[in-house]
Amino acid sequence: MRIRDQFRFVKQNMKKNKMRVFMTVLATAMGCAFLIVIASVPFGLHQTFVKDLLQQDTINEINVQGIETDEGYQPITEKDIKNLRQFKNVKAVTFKSYIEQPTTFSIDNYKLETGAMAVDFNAERNAGISLEDGTFPSKENEVLVGYHFATQLFPTDTDKEEELYNEKGKLKEAYQYQKEIIGQTFQMTVTRMNKDGEEETKEIPITIAGIMEEPARDWMMDTEVRISESLLHDIEQYTGTPNGQITIPNENIENEKHYANITVYSYSLEQVQTLTEKLEDNNYLVYSVASSLNQLNMIFTIAKAGLIFIGTIAILIASIGIYNTMTMAVTERAPDIGIMKAIGANPKVIKRIFLLESSYIGLLGAVIGTIIAYMISLFVNFVIPIIIQSAFQEELPEGFKFSAIPATLVIIAIAICLIVTIISGSRPAKKATRIDILKAMRREI
Repeated sequence: MRIRDQFRFVKQNMKKNKMRVFMTVLATAMGCAFLIVIASVPFGLHQTFVKDLLQQDTINEINVQGIETDEGYQPITEKDIKNLRQFKNVKAVTFKSYIEQPTTFSIDNYKLETGAMAVDFNAERNAGISLEDGTFPSKENEVLVGYHFATQLFPTDTDKEEELYNEKGKLKEAYQYQKEIIGQTFQMTVTRMNKDGEEETKEIPITIAGIMEEPARDWMMDTEVRISESLLHDIEQYTGTPNGQITIPNENIENEKHYANITVYSYSLEQVQTLTEKLEDNNYLVYSVASSLNQLNMIFTIAKAGLIFIGTIAILIASIGIYNTMTMAVTERAPDIGIMKAIGANPKVIKRIFLLESSYIGLLGAVIGTIIAYMISLFVNFVIPIIIQSAFQEELPEGFKFSAIPATLVIIAIAICLIVTIISGSRPAKKATRIDILKAMRREI
């Protein structure tokens, strides 16, 4: 019997018991849909968290917090930064040395009290740091400001502060600084404590050379000012303290100087893990997005495997229906099987026919189940954000997916469905090959 005839024979037999076959296909479809939907949750959350993580940090960054020694934690020094730059595959090493006092920046009738930090502008440029506008500073008194610096400049010529802000607590556009800030000279106010314990202030003129790129998150606000190392040195000379601390002056500034927020940049993502391991071997305390991604991938891989296993149980339950359907089919078609054997049909052909039928039921159920799963996934991704927003009065991040169905999940689900249905139909198919011809002709088994 040709394979085409076998398929035609399967279709004819399935049409004889449409309702029973329909219910079996439906049960298989529900099992497959359940598997895909329940496993789509970790797939969706995994995609969301990975996207969120990549937006928050640069993938080729390695943050160095300090050095672990026998005596305990040790902060990063200038010598350590030079050492870090000697490691293989290091593209750049940047640092942030914060001024440890509130600094005020003013121009005309506007001012802003915000944080300031010293950075290596050449290293920032080599690391590929992007600017929204302007250029990197080339002079000692030139600085970079955060993306929101201009919008947060506060007018000082009014006493009615309540009129300055809108309902969201943001400064109204009419009261914002209207001029272009690039190229403008601001006065940076620095405070020190003299030997008598009294505070004194000094104004240092600074010129804005560029504006940092907008933060990746909508809720993030960047108003900080990046100054040069030489300008920080001038501030330290004025205050007589490391990092401009407002304390009694100390002559040994250089001996106490340390750096914070050290970031090592590799040339590519592939080099991050190797470079991270080398730094850890040298007792550096490090953190990288790549390490977080590896941990995140491991956790979600376990979750995916566990939920796929749970979903497989639903298909196994549906396989009981397939087994019953195929057993009944063998019983009802005993005369047909007897005739086929009488005219010389090979037992393998008979077995193949019933396996084709069970496979057809499984494949049809898997396809229908996949379509249902996609519909449920779309519905869930549409409804869940609305429910969360109405219940908690908070919006989910843009692009948040509670459920995602990649092609790999569909392939896994269909493969499991086919394997289970073939196994379920194998015993009835084997039984069909053992039917006695004479008994089958008398409609007895």
